[in-house]
Amino acid sequence: MSFQAYLDAVERKTGLTPRQLVEKAREHGFDAGTKAAPIVAWLAEDYGLGRGHAMAIVHVITTGEQISDKHVNSGGTHSDPSDRLWLDGIATNPDRSG
Repeated sequence: MSFQAYLDAVERKTGLTPRQLVEKAREHGFDAGTKAAPIVAWLAEDYGLGRGHAMAIVHVITTGEQISDKHVNSGGTHSDPSDRLWLDGIATNPDRSG
């Protein structure tokens, strides 16, 4: 599953885009300096996310939309077409349709 696919799955499960979840995380005081554990706990409690999907959101909250070049067109399980994740929802992603 690509990194973007994880984010898309989170959106389907929660009804919130990754960007909306980042905004809610900021409201809870989570930011680049926050460790993963409290964010994962919050996402599990409030949205029922498992660890893998929560960690994708942790990355976006703590690091932003950029991912490592090693995942771009790697052909591997976590291969993505770009080093930028789309945070504004499946329906508006120019590379996908809902």
